[in-house]
This record gives sequence, structure tokens and C-alpha cells, in this order.
Amino acid sequence: MIQNGLEYLNSRLIFGMMPGLASTRKLCEALGNPQKKFKTIHVVGTNGKGSTSYYLSGVLQAHGLKTGLYTSPHLVSMRERIRVNDLPIDDESLDRLIMQVKAAAEETQVEPTFFEVLTIVAFLYYAEQNIDVAVLEAGMGGRLDSTAVADGELIVLTSIGLEHTEVLGSTESAILKEKMGVAGSAQSILSNGRSKIFVLGGLNDDLIAEAKIFAASHGCSCVVPEIRNDIELPNLGQHYIENASLSLKAAELFLNKFDDALALKTLTTRSWAGRMQKLIDANGVTKFILDGAHNSHAVRRLVEALDKYYPNQKFHCVFGALRDKDVGEMLKLMAPHVSAWHITRTPYPRFRELIDLQSELEKLGLNVASAGEFSREYLNEVCANVTDGSPVLITGSLYMIGATVQALKDDFDGLAFFRGMEPTTNEHR
Repeated sequence: MIQNGLEYLNSRLIFGMMPGLASTRKLCEALGNPQKKFKTIHVVGTNGKGSTSYYLSGVLQAHGLKTGLYTSPHLVSMRERIRVNDLPIDDESLDRLIMQVKAAAEETQVEPTFFEVLTIVAFLYYAEQNIDVAVLEAGMGGRLDSTAVADGELIVLTSIGLEHTEVLGSTESAILKEKMGVAGSAQSILSNGRSKIFVLGGLNDDLIAEAKIFAASHGCSCVVPEIRNDIELPNLGQHYIENASLSLKAAELFLNKFDDALALKTLTTRSWAGRMQKLIDANGVTKFILDGAHNSHAVRRLVEALDKYYPNQKFHCVFGALRDKDVGEMLKLMAPHVSAWHITRTPYPRFRELIDLQSELEKLGLNVASAGEFSREYLNEVCANVTDGSPVLITGSLYMIGATVQALKDDFDGLAFFRGMEPTTNEHR
């Protein structure tokens, strides 16, 4: 990225996360309300937003729609977050549009956050590209998330769990209402006379009942799709089948003519990078499995996938994690599936030191096979220790998965999307 835009964007990090729509609305108005120049589908929830958005955007694109995709965080480059028909925004456009937002902020005397700037950049880029529809992954929450100003006609809710409770509420019921609040209050009836629709997934019966009551009170309707058993995905795990099922129903509701066979065929090639992703070499051999599982909940889903796809198999595991994670529980859950632990860290300052990881493993009676700073050379050393042909499992942090993608992107076609991208910092995931 050209330096001016990056410097301004990073200067916004001091404002952290500031829920609310006033700044975003004011800036959008100053910039001609670019978010009103295309249709929008919102994707909200606790887990599964990124993959659901990615699958949905691919299905819409396969049906001939010029489709924008807005996601976070990025693995390697900021450019990943803003895509049109699977192509990332180019460096020049990203820099130019960031500086355009900066000029509007100075004119209106608004101090936008990091996420607000990128959201408005996405709106501007999608308007310039004359897209048909944008699939927007919300950041935190929904009602007060900056993406909400786009006023989507379809809202996909992937799951509800306790997160950011200081802002979203201390119960799942409260968080549900915050995330569903992305529908707005006064704008629930669309210009075509239809009401907004929620596509609900990952909720228990009590939350589904609450969601339906909330939707009805806002003039919206709800659809609860069944989990399909005819979906094939590159990503391993039942949770991705669940997310893809939501995507298929959302596409069916959005499109005038929905081709189910085309949608299913499209999903067979949609690999959401760094999440239960197999890296396959030119000989068809799976060399690595990447998964950004960074907490106990995510590790449980990882373990479920390993049980299903690799029963009774153990792996050499490259593991690194941040200091604020419950590493002991993560290691305990994974231990039955690991034959050798290789602990590592990236230069990112929030990473746990190697000696701390070793101590956590020793508490559980687990031995460290190797330890070293993360690099391609270190991965080569780990691979040299694998004698049974099994893939190497790399997990524990999305930051580390990003570093892995950067190290391996030229060697595996599954990472071709990232070639030509310069790494940018990811302080605000």
C-alpha cells in the first residue's frame, strides 16, 4: 500500500472500537452516500461470519452478479478485506480512497476509527466498481456497527455467543438483539414493499423464539434453514457445512432465479483461507492443515473435524498463541490428536514466549519436540521430522496463520490469492 493511506489508517488505531453510527453516517453523507448505490446483504454473528460471507459472495458471483465482499480481519494484507468478484482492491485505489475519507473527516471534524475508515473505503470502492450487491461482514455487534448504515435487505445471523460483553450485553439474549439490530428500526420495509428477512443459524430453540419475536417487532421476517447434507467444501468441518447452508438459503432468497446445482458446484471450490484449509502440493499430497483456532471454542471445532476426517490419526503440530488466550485448555483439547509439539511465535508483541508455552505443555505432561521463531526455515525443519507422510497441523492464532500464508503462498495453489500482496500490520483484528 502507498504509505500515506497506511499512515493515516494506523493513526486511527488509538480510537479503538467505538460503537455508534453517527461518525459513519456523517462521513457517508459528505462523500455522497456511496452505500446507497448498491444492494447489501449483512452477515452478523459471533462465529462463522467470514466463511459464510465468502461462500455467499461466491454463489452470487456464479449467478452473474458483480459482487463485493467485505471481511475482517486480514491474514496478510489490508487489501484482502475489500474484494470485487474475488479480486482484492488494488494498492492505488486503497490509498486514494483512504485519503478521500481523511479529507472528508477533516472537513466534517470527525475522528473515525480504523474500522470506520475501512468500511467507508469499501463503500466508495464498491460504488466506483458499479457492483450489484455487497456482502458485508459486520465487525463487532450489528446495531451500532458501521456496516449497518448500508441498510441491507437481507441479514444472515450465523451464531450467538458471549463476546464483547462490556459493549454488547452480558447475556446471549442481549447480544442477539444487538446483532439483529443491524436491520434498523425505521427502515425495515424496503422500497419494493418487502420486509427485511433474517436467515438464522447456530441458535438454540430459545434464541430462535426470541429472534422471531424481535424480527416481528421490527417488521421483519425470519427463515431458519435446515443444515444440508449434500454440500462439499474444501474447508474441513461440520461448522463450515452449517455456514454454507446459510449461504445457500440467503442466495436463494436474494436471487430472482436460483440455480441450486450451480451453487453446490461453486461451493466445491470455495476454500476460506486459513480455516481448516488443506494445502495440497503438485502431487496431490496434503502437506499442511491450517486453522486459525485461537480459543477453546474454536479448538473444539478443530478437534471435531479431525475426529471426522482423520480418525485415530495424530499430527506433528506447530502451535503458537497470544498471551490472553487460555492456552492450557487449548492444548488439553488437542493433545489426543498430536504426536509431536513444535512451539513457535511470530514477532508480534502479543505472542506468548516460547518458554511460557513449554511450561504450559509440561504442566499437562506433554513434551516439546522443537521450539523456534516462526519462519519458512523452521517449517522445513518440522517437516523433516515427519516420517509417516501425515500433514503438519498449524494452529493457535490467526496471526500465525497469516505468517504461514505469507511464507507458503508461492508454493501452494491454494494460496495463490495472496501472491503479489505486500504484508500490512494487523493490529486491529
